[in-house]
Parts: sequence; structure tokens; C-alpha cells
Amino acid sequence: MKSIPVSGPLFSGNEIKYVTDCITTSWVSTGKYITKFEKKFARFCNSSYALTTSSGTSSLHLTLLALGIKPGDEVMIPDLTYVSTANAIKYVGATPVFVEVDKDIWSIDPEELEKKITKRTKAIIVVHLYGHPADMDRINSIAKEHKLVVIEDVCQAHGAEYKTKKVGSLSKAGCFSFSGAKIITTGEGGMITSDDNNLIEVCTAMRRNFASKNNNFFHTDIGYNYRLTNIQAALGLAQLERINSLIRVKIRNAMLYDSILKDVVSVQLPTEKSWAKNIYWLYSIVLKKPGLRDKLVEYLSTKGIETRRFFVPMHKLPVYKQKVRFPVTEFLSENGLSLPSGLALTSTDIEFVSSHVKKFLKKHA
Repeated sequence: MKSIPVSGPLFSGNEIKYVTDCITTSWVSTGKYITKFEKKFARFCNSSYALTTSSGTSSLHLTLLALGIKPGDEVMIPDLTYVSTANAIKYVGATPVFVEVDKDIWSIDPEELEKKITKRTKAIIVVHLYGHPADMDRINSIAKEHKLVVIEDVCQAHGAEYKTKKVGSLSKAGCFSFSGAKIITTGEGGMITSDDNNLIEVCTAMRRNFASKNNNFFHTDIGYNYRLTNIQAALGLAQLERINSLIRVKIRNAMLYDSILKDVVSVQLPTEKSWAKNIYWLYSIVLKKPGLRDKLVEYLSTKGIETRRFFVPMHKLPVYKQKVRFPVTEFLSENGLSLPSGLALTSTDIEFVSSHVKKFLKKHA
């Protein structure tokens, strides 16, 4: 039986050529591909600067450190996100404050955000969940009124746009991930984008253990080894050269899913607001009838179709458990799943997946 993965990369450009060049020249750790990748990625995001890191998590961690977020501070994040968003805040000793999400685009709800601001609030991390941008004008307006800094977690939304502007360029800093399931990948890795030269300089120093520019073994402060390797950057550069075509594949696949599933009234399909460009990193749906999601996951699995459940709400994780209610987040988490969205997906695959989703729901919904 054929297996259809939920996600996965597509290597069909200069990946082998660039990686081979690193190996044959022995420049596998440092080298020219890091600088090339950073410069090209900054241009892609319409940002002044881009800095490679070892992961999306380390990008968030360095950014929070560079902005001076410290113990006693509070940082607002959506309750529906990957755990790294919260963990990075804890790394610097600050407190993550969870906020309800919007029912349509699944990112932080600006109205609920404003209700939770206190005198200890210092920053907001916006997550562009599954590829759709958050409502950045409203969030930035709230942040400006309360003198808060905004960081974008763009780990799932490379190339998405808010009012024709690339995400990652709409705040103090954007933090990206290049793990294996992302639109472009370096295996594992990350990037910080910003127009703030000082922030990038501080992150650069921290990323290399605060080593002196004149002496790699003279360290002026406590830092981290959060560097991306040259061989990883070579892979990323090759992927970045084709990112626009990869995004078109994601959008094309989403439109085919939409056309097949649009009349299934028991499912909420992913949306695209008039002001947004959704890049559909994962094609994600929400079942309107509670209690069916896990049964659908199990059924699709018997057909060789891999899916991914929505994230568990932050407030329900043992390490962050709180006795509060987030009705929208909880409903989405309990009833949402992502269908196969890999870049190698074929139209036949999408038709096969969709037919089984419809077959299951016709019987159960």
C-alpha cells in the first residue's frame, strides 16, 4: 500500500551541486554559503538583515535575549502554537502569557491580546500559524499604544504576505525555521530577519559564544553555539533559489483540495483573508462535529494517509498547565488536522486523500 506523508521537502535544484562543493573543498562548517544564504533570504523577506541560526527555537531565544527580555517580564503568545514559542520565553526567565486565537485564521486574537496586557508585559510573539499571516496592523497598533515590542514567529509561513508585505518584515524581528517539514529546509536550522542592525549585531555575537572578532578564543560574555553550518546553508541556498515555485506548488495543491472539499459542510477549510497571502504550509481542516477527528485520523491511516493533529494548547501541556479556558483554541486543537501537504504530492494523491475524507464524513458527520 502506498504511503502519503503529511509533509516533506522537494530537492530538484542545485542542492547536490552546492553540498558537493562544500564537501570537495572541505568548507563544511564555515564558508561562503552562509553569507550568500543570509543575503538572499534578507532580500526575499524585504528585510535589511538576515542571520542564520541552528534552529527556529534558537532564533527566538537569541531575539528575546537581544531585546533584553528577562525574569519578571511577560511575553504574550497564542495558546495554539508549537511549544518552542513558549520554551524560548522560559529560556530567558520570562513568563509566557497565553492568549486566545481567532476562530478563522487561528493566530492570536488582537481583542483578547489587549485584555491581558499588564505592567509586566514587554513583548508579543505573533505566530503565523500553518501559513496564514496574523492581523499585523491591529497587533502592531496595540503594541505601539502599550510600548511593547513585536516578534514574528514565521517558522511555518515562509513567503506569506500581509497586505503585500512579506511576513518576517512586519515587526522588530522575524524568526524562521528550516527543519525538514518546512517549505525550504536545511535539515535543521533557522534565521532571524530584522531592519535593526544593533539587534543583528548582538545576536551575531551571542550566536558565536561572544568570541572576539580578533580572537576566536577570547570571549567577552556568556553566549551560545547557535551557528548554522556551511553545508546546511548550501542546502538552504539551493532551496531558496526555488522558493517561489515551491510556494506556488503549495497554493496549487490547496486550491485543488478546496475544489474537492468545498461542498463538505461538516468541515471548516483553511481561509485566506482579503489582506493576506496564505502559503498553506500545511493544508489544515477543522471538523465541525466534535469527537470525529481521531476516528478520521485512524481511518485515513488504514489507507496509507498520514495526517497531523493540531497542536495541544499551551495551557494543557504539563509544563505550562493552567486552570483556564480557551474555548476557540480547545475546539481547534481537539478537532483540527492537517492533510498531506508535501511538495512532492501529486494531484492523484490529493484526489485520493480527499475522496477518503469525504467517504468517512458522509458516513459519520
